Amino acid sequence: MEKSISLLGQLKEEFDCKEVDIRTYSPLTLAYIGDSIYDVIIRTVVVERGNRSANQLHKTAIRYVNAGTQARMIEALQEFLTEEERMVYRRGRNAKSYSTAKNASVGDYRKATGMEALIGYLYLKDDMDRVIQLVKQGIRCLGMEL
Repeated sequence: MEKSISLLGQLKEEFDCKEVDIRTYSPLTLAYIGDSIYDVIIRTVVVERGNRSANQLHKTAIRYVNAGTQARMIEALQEFLTEEERMVYRRGRNAKSYSTAKNASVGDYRKATGMEALIGYLYLKDDMDRVIQLVKQGIRCLGMEL
């Protein structure tokens, strides 16, 4: 039987990436990768729900992939986070970013950055089960359905 390897593991192997202590990454670096991972999760689920025009897919996805929704989601998830996850979230939320979202308040943007940092951290820890669990729980807490 073949050994299953995660996407992260496969990327590290194929591109000969060295091991890095992810706790040394800046929160904005974690948010950078976390933003992409969150986007891939949402887009994957949207696409898997049915073949539609790219415009329809985009309109559905942006309901979830925006600072306002992410801010509400992370607020609703607070009680489900471990202490380690709360610390990573706070580091991301409190990071000094030199950019802002076009259509979000500064507070929502910072909370969304914290959530993205948490997702990035969990992804780089190779804990996609936890990432998916949190995203799914967050969508449920908001009363939304993909």
